[in-house]
Amino acid sequence: MFMVRCILGTCAKTLASLPVWKQQIKLQNRMSTSPRPVAAVCQVTVTPDKEANFSACKQLVEEAQARGASMVFLPEAFDYIGSSREETLSLSESLTGDTISKYTQLARKLEVWLSLGGFHERGHDWESDRRIYNSHVIINDKGDIASVYRKSHLFDVELPDKGVSLKESAFTIPGPSLVSPVQTPIGKVGLGICYDLRFPELSLALRRHGAEILTYPSAFTEATGAAHWEVLLRARAIENQCFVLAAAQVGRHTEKRRSYGHALAVDPWGEVLADCGGEKPGVVLVEIDPEKVGSTRRNMPVQRHRRDTGFYHSLEKT
Repeated sequence: MFMVRCILGTCAKTLASLPVWKQQIKLQNRMSTSPRPVAAVCQVTVTPDKEANFSACKQLVEEAQARGASMVFLPEAFDYIGSSREETLSLSESLTGDTISKYTQLARKLEVWLSLGGFHERGHDWESDRRIYNSHVIINDKGDIASVYRKSHLFDVELPDKGVSLKESAFTIPGPSLVSPVQTPIGKVGLGICYDLRFPELSLALRRHGAEILTYPSAFTEATGAAHWEVLLRARAIENQCFVLAAAQVGRHTEKRRSYGHALAVDPWGEVLADCGGEKPGVVLVEIDPEKVGSTRRNMPVQRHRRDTGFYHSLEKT
């Protein structure tokens, strides 16, 4: 397990030229001394073993907090990835269950904010339909749930030539709405989950409502990740002039399931600040400079140049 400490806009290129082991030696003991808030973006390899998954995530959160992070981001399915539909459903819980309770206690103890990027939440009609939500839960440093966003775009994809076959809607309920960006110690955070990344309408809506940071906790497949992961994250950062923080799953979870990894932090200009790589769990720490958002938007005022909604629907009238 490794930790990379990134100073905004300076270390990504420098570290990229070094082997990973030298990055670890160079940065593993460095702590934050800057007044700018620090975000930690995590990468994990979960399995159906919920206790082991919590232990691994807890260790990353503790390490990140010890090095100065005020908010820690965990990926989609941080709680577990099941080996079958039946196991996935049987392991699910409500927001008042043991898993979220453990994380609220952890946040309160460490006085750190948590982004739990995709919790298997039992639906409101669980007893009758056995369906769940994929829920992004934000917990504040007092241990309170500050926001819950339920994934709205479900991954129903068949790519036979790439060995990808997933139908999330078979057991997952699409979320009913977006939620307002959350004011946190690192700025206003807009919430998405994984496949939501492919729908720019979602990020534009969050940007219009004040988001300075977009977050896409994910469990991308290896095939789709290699082709699209970084370019999509950079595109969302550039078009919205926001930081983008994307925690990720990596490696083998079950006999049939592997994830791409490469948890990323991207700045409002589209520069990749940090990358966890595609091999093993870890965490990257990145300073969030609010002036970077402000200066990028002032120098290229894209939002001010955007036409009214009717203009973009004008083709539908012809």
